[in-house]
Amino acid sequence: MHTSNHTLDVPVLIVGGGGCGLTASILLSDLGVDHLLVERHSSTSVLPKAHYLNQRTMEVFRQHGLAERIYAVGTPMSMMRKVRWRTTLGGDGPFDGRTFHEIDAFGGGELVATYERDSPGPSSNYPQIRLEPLLREEAERRGPGRVRFNHELTALSQDEQGVTATVVDRTSNQPLRIRAQYVVAADGGKTIGPMLGVRMHGPTDLGRIVSSHISADLSAWWDDACLITWLINPDYEGVFGSGAMVPMGPTWGRHSEEWVVHFGFPPGQETPFDEAGVVPHLRALLKLPALEMKVHKVSNWQLDAVLADRYQIGRVLFAGDAAHRHPPTTGLGLNTAVQDAHNLAWKLALVIGGRAGPALLESYATERRPVGMRNVDWAMFTAMNHGVLDAGMGFSPLQTPELRRANFEAFFADTPMGATRRARAAEVFATQRTEFQAHDLEIGYAYDTGALVPDSSSRPPRDPLGGRYVPTARPGHRLPHAWLTVAGQRLSSLDLVGDGARFALLTGPDAEAWRAAANAAFAAAKLPLQIVTVDEAVDPDGSWRKCCGLHAAGAVLVRPDNHVAWRSAGLSADPAAELAGVLATVLGEH
Repeated sequence: MHTSNHTLDVPVLIVGGGGCGLTASILLSDLGVDHLLVERHSSTSVLPKAHYLNQRTMEVFRQHGLAERIYAVGTPMSMMRKVRWRTTLGGDGPFDGRTFHEIDAFGGGELVATYERDSPGPSSNYPQIRLEPLLREEAERRGPGRVRFNHELTALSQDEQGVTATVVDRTSNQPLRIRAQYVVAADGGKTIGPMLGVRMHGPTDLGRIVSSHISADLSAWWDDACLITWLINPDYEGVFGSGAMVPMGPTWGRHSEEWVVHFGFPPGQETPFDEAGVVPHLRALLKLPALEMKVHKVSNWQLDAVLADRYQIGRVLFAGDAAHRHPPTTGLGLNTAVQDAHNLAWKLALVIGGRAGPALLESYATERRPVGMRNVDWAMFTAMNHGVLDAGMGFSPLQTPELRRANFEAFFADTPMGATRRARAAEVFATQRTEFQAHDLEIGYAYDTGALVPDSSSRPPRDPLGGRYVPTARPGHRLPHAWLTVAGQRLSSLDLVGDGARFALLTGPDAEAWRAAANAAFAAAKLPLQIVTVDEAVDPDGSWRKCCGLHAAGAVLVRPDNHVAWRSAGLSADPAAELAGVLATVLGEH
């Protein structure tokens, strides 16, 4: 970054200092790409916002040396392993403190073995109000002087050579002219998208949510193993189906100091709660009339399920909430945003470094927009399925208070019909595994076209309910995880690309021609490459080679983001020419 004629020249300008923008800054620093991040707010999030970090996101953070910091302060798996639906926390009535249902969640409980088999690390939980300061600290440490809060973008234009932006320092009110090769719009869709005519397609105002962020001592009533509890209080005269409650730390489990409770309202309805008025509603919902609490913030927001019509306009690339916004169910917002940044960062590094053509950046939209669409649709589906759960318990927002209470009596009755009602509810609750056990949705997403060379194989069948993940090294898919022994070290297969713009070539023992051809092709392209011969010493039982389809004379080329770029079952007639062509295709050079 340098200044000339009152213009700050920088390869990449990141607009937005939330989870997506800060992650992009960290990754670009690791990749040696100079950049500037500007954020119009003076601080990171003042609201808890998103909190669940799925396994794929934790793999990204692991690759870049962040995961252990998050695991050290995030929710232990033992305290996030299930979710539940309950009548109340307190009270001494016949239906108080009763549990409708519990389900294993996020890789805990009976899911542990499956999640441990498929990834080098568990999922985690750390709300944005705490995560963003951690990410900001890392971004500032890795890119000193490159992160500027309280700086607002006010104008942007572009030409064939670059982008010109005006950013105002809101402390001094002084404008700054910035010239960048590329812009990452991670501003939540508030500024750059409207400037450039990006349209967000999909339904909006699907419902109104009021989120109350409080401090309170709930240690006498909380279940340590539970991350989310839905409260369905027979006596609460507020909003039907309200009361999704989540601990927010910094201590976890029953001793959490902070909490969030979400109240839901129908679309278009005014939301009457504020900091002063929400306390009696919280006490009534929890059935804890004497509970002392401090209300930090009451925020009002609406449910949207929208996707940007474009992820790239010229030299501007859209990521995170600027590209997709959806209900919080399944926790896909922040996770998809981090994964957007992961897909984009290595491509920016190679293009700016002159080692790839601009077409490589076009693959960002080609690859990520279908994932964004799938995740918007999924979040919408799992949000709407909560209404199915209500029906499965026999509840309806149209019921009178008298009928509603009669339903509670029937549900918990010690009678054959009570048992039948509870059994029906359990069947219906199992469908919400689409939200809490979405293992394949979270780590099994793949790219059909983009910076890759497809082969003739078929995509493995996907579980329509998003749970069962089938590992495969088919081009476009995330490389399957396994613990391998490489040069005497125990490494995840995902570690082989390192934390930079390095590719990895995995070959069978009889693939010397592929190894020689790869060394020549990558040396010519001036790109780092890790080559690993996967034999019995590296993969003793051969199970990983089998799931990857890696034959003795075969090879698999892995991109820096751990997605497979190409594979071959055996040797070709001209390995050097084939790999040179593969690399040119992946890098967008033809």
